[in-house]
Amino acid sequence: MDRRSFLRATTAGGAAAAATSLAAPAYAQGKRTLTLVTTWGRGLAGVHDSAQYCADQITAATDGQLTVDLKAAGELVGAFEVFDAVSAGQADMYHGVDYYFLGQHPAISFFSQIPFGMTFMEYANWIYHDGGGELSDELYSIFGLKAFSSGNTGPQSGGWFAKEMNSPEDFQGLKFRMPGQGGQVLGKLGASVQNLPGAEVYQALSSGAIDGTEWIGPWADEKAGFQEITKTYYTGGFHEPGPNLNLTMNLDVYESLTPVQQEIVSQVARAGNIWTMSLFMANNSAALQRLQSGGVKVMEFPDSVWDAFGAAAKEVVEESMGDELYARCYDSYMTSLQSSAPWIARSEGTFTAQRNRVLGI
Repeated sequence: MDRRSFLRATTAGGAAAAATSLAAPAYAQGKRTLTLVTTWGRGLAGVHDSAQYCADQITAATDGQLTVDLKAAGELVGAFEVFDAVSAGQADMYHGVDYYFLGQHPAISFFSQIPFGMTFMEYANWIYHDGGGELSDELYSIFGLKAFSSGNTGPQSGGWFAKEMNSPEDFQGLKFRMPGQGGQVLGKLGASVQNLPGAEVYQALSSGAIDGTEWIGPWADEKAGFQEITKTYYTGGFHEPGPNLNLTMNLDVYESLTPVQQEIVSQVARAGNIWTMSLFMANNSAALQRLQSGGVKVMEFPDSVWDAFGAAAKEVVEESMGDELYARCYDSYMTSLQSSAPWIARSEGTFTAQRNRVLGI
């Protein structure tokens, strides 16, 4: 038995209970129906749209030779079960953010987001031109998967809080929803961190099960309705400056596609990257204005809190360096970031600051 078959067999046990209702891929007259499961509840602004975009574009670009059937979180498997379902071959692909699956391998953090990490453009540079794509293939193949960057929300907000956060000590005992390494950072500051799927966050916040939450940004947050519960909103966040969403296929399914179909999937994922990013950019500013008009108090964390975030983030990101693949991903990621960031700061950073000053933005 080869490594991929072994991993599928062992993973199947964890996924089987959630995925037994899934049918095998349908084949008829040379056409295939591929099941796409997601970490997103149906209708979650921006992120569900991103998954639907991929499904529709693959179906259209293959002229129906591949029909992608999207099942939102909970419709076939739960939000946190999609990785196992696709790895085990019970579904064909998933769309989601992979910091939900750090228990599979810590290096997955680099292919979703690390705190104080890359922006959208920096991440695209690493994935497409600076070695990140090759490391992604190496990592995901361990689980019988093939991952494609396929969406980015841009910088995410610091979150919604029941009270103002004036010092690092204010995080002691705070019940806060934040997944991934960002949540681990808050844990080091004494917060009780919750990892909840997006569709469950509103109820948890409104019931008092959590004291606060991050989600995405003004548009998606407004659609989720968090402003109905609290009016204290921190717009700048340390945890996800450019979180990557993946379209991830079962590797056997991917390898069974024709070369043209494989290229279509790859190119649709790339198109989904810029399509999703621009979707959030098109909506965030107007949504923020509406939130403010509705009485939301837009806040920024003080420097003392940012410093605490930074110190804890360094600890979190370096804790898994004993894993050889994690260490190689870290070295590649940081080398790329240190290469691209200075130019962005001196070019785009300088320009935007001066443009906004001149135009009074």
